[in-house]
Amino acid sequence: MTYDNVIRAVFIDRPNRFIAHAEVDGRTETVHVKNTGRCRELLLPGAEVWLTRSANPGRKTAFDLIAVRKESGLLVNIDSQAPNAVAREWLEAQDFDLIRPEFRYGQSRLDFMMERGDERFLMEVKGCTLERDGIGYFPDAPTERGTKHLRELAKAVGFRPLLTFVIQMDGIGEVRGNRETDPAFCGALEEAKAAGVEVVFLPCHAEPGGLYFIENGFFGKGGFRP
Repeated sequence: MTYDNVIRAVFIDRPNRFIAHAEVDGRTETVHVKNTGRCRELLLPGAEVWLTRSANPGRKTAFDLIAVRKESGLLVNIDSQAPNAVAREWLEAQDFDLIRPEFRYGQSRLDFMMERGDERFLMEVKGCTLERDGIGYFPDAPTERGTKHLRELAKAVGFRPLLTFVIQMDGIGEVRGNRETDPAFCGALEEAKAAGVEVVFLPCHAEPGGLYFIENGFFGKGGFRP
């Protein structure tokens, strides 16, 4: 997926989870943060960030914050809408007969339902933006919604259930549960895997102007192949 009208800026601060201040061409702009996670190791004063200009002229904030460069030099896409867009692009490049987004199952609306012949898949997508020592972790903030989705996947009948981590940075090949932040999610993750949910990873290449899945890079410990 790609963005239009991308500009470089310098991060100043984040008054709340929805907005931040950034320096753009010598002036301070209030920008929308497209990620409600904590991003504490990313959004540090002086960090290099990238913004896109909103197409809505009536919006209170003219820009969206979409990417940040860590102190290590690693570029991380933090747009919470990007994982589903990238996953959809990847699915469309495969030979599924049907791809249906926002599929209602049980008490949840899961990200995708796919069909191929007589086989049906349920897929929930999570974006990974937290990296420590070359390993990705999820979540970076407690997520009751994510725990609920895992439990729905774990009891799915008639589907092949998949939890897909879209890795929003380069060079990361594994995502682990972040037990320090959300032990409930990690417990549900272990229960889901024991119940047959396949955990798979979609590695990506991040640029200021886009996030791109790596061709033939869909893999996971369970050995899932499309």
